[in-house]
Amino acid sequence: MSDPIVNSQWLSAHLDEVVVLDASYVLMADPETTRSDFLAEHIPGARLFEIDKVSDPDAELPHMLPSETHFSAAMAELGIDGSRPVVVYDRSANHFSAPRVWFTLKLFGVPECYVLNGGLSAWKAMGAAVESGESAAAPDSTGARRWTLDRSRVVSGAQMSDYVSAGSETIIDARAKNRFVGEAPEPRPGLISGHMPGSVCVPFAGLTDAEGNFISPELLRERFAALDLDNPIVSCGSGVTACVLALGLERIGVKARLYDGSWSEWGQGKLGSIVTAD
Repeated sequence: MSDPIVNSQWLSAHLDEVVVLDASYVLMADPETTRSDFLAEHIPGARLFEIDKVSDPDAELPHMLPSETHFSAAMAELGIDGSRPVVVYDRSANHFSAPRVWFTLKLFGVPECYVLNGGLSAWKAMGAAVESGESAAAPDSTGARRWTLDRSRVVSGAQMSDYVSAGSETIIDARAKNRFVGEAPEPRPGLISGHMPGSVCVPFAGLTDAEGNFISPELLRERFAALDLDNPIVSCGSGVTACVLALGLERIGVKARLYDGSWSEWGQGKLGSIVTAD
């Protein structure tokens, strides 16, 4: 399939043929909240992917991409060896975190990855069953596969500083408009409000409709029509919702790069200017 999303009907018909990951994440919440929600209900056979655990433990910035060794170990624990498609979902109303896990898997070369359109809500609305408790899925018995990160699609802070200074790249910010223009404070303390010079605001929430489903490729093309989409860079608060934009762009044939540090790094004011004018 060329489209990186699947619907609940498709997942129900192929549930025994795929690996399902619950990628639910609540910004700055106690990690036990995510685990408790998973234990209370999840799609049958789903395995919990904890974004903060499958990240770089030594990074000063939140949930940065893990090393190849760390990621490979996590995939072995989750039973992902590339032999079956992976379907990722979350329980938000706007696909808040599933695309981040989808993008991470893609960066490390997992061959078939999809996001469940509408997430857990759409699955339940269809009348499909959920289960509670720990997943009984067996992990990969070999644990031998080593996954390799495609670094060409990850942008560092130093690179962003050069790009912003040169004005050479399309930089798309997924944060809400009031944060982008500096009218609302950042949720993480100590960060300056505003945006990178030359960046444009395309709030990630606008890629989901009122029913909680992704908007159509036709609407996506309209949403990004004014932008030069030759190898764009996506950014957000901490690298999570930027991946919603990356997913939307992939649906219309555009591969984006991720500024993993996002505003958690740039908003410290050390890499370059911060502006508030629209």
